[in-house]
Amino acid sequence: MATSISSFLLLLLILSCAINSTPVASSKHGNDYLISSEIISHPAVEKQSHFRFYWHDIHSGPNPTNVHVAQAAETNKSSTFFGVVNMIDDPLTTGPDLSSKLVGRAQGIIAGAGIYKLEYLMAMNLVFTDGKYNGSTIAILGRNEVFTAVREMPIVGGSGLFRFARGYVQARTYSHDLVTRDAVVEYNVFVNHY
Repeated sequence: MATSISSFLLLLLILSCAINSTPVASSKHGNDYLISSEIISHPAVEKQSHFRFYWHDIHSGPNPTNVHVAQAAETNKSSTFFGVVNMIDDPLTTGPDLSSKLVGRAQGIIAGAGIYKLEYLMAMNLVFTDGKYNGSTIAILGRNEVFTAVREMPIVGGSGLFRFARGYVQARTYSHDLVTRDAVVEYNVFVNHY
């Protein structure tokens, strides 16, 4: 009886390995670019980390971190900057004062996407430059309605320690100068990662 059970368990193990390691060939379906597709399980436990830092968007002075790179012909007539495209390399600090500890940079594109409201398309990477997370990134792609108290944008990926990241960020304006357009925004980042 023990031999029969052992044989049965061995057969199940062999079948399980064969099923989990067999690539799916898909050339019959026109997907010649798919090399293989395998069922995987991630050995690590997913966790959620909460980071808070301050995003310094600087338009003024000798070293701006937000620069205008393009605009549509109609942008000059728009009260919402619809059609404008800016590149950013904004410092991320632990406190609202620019002289507080630098922990990273927000690098990417901000584009005026709202015709009727001040709304931006945000496509940026939060690039960590400090401590354990140095060199890792969190990718954000979403809508930012600037005058809303709390804006939520999705995390669409990451690199380094944030590979396979997902989650969301909440942005709250800490300060904004209407003349220079310089702003400090508190970012709360809720990221699920392995």
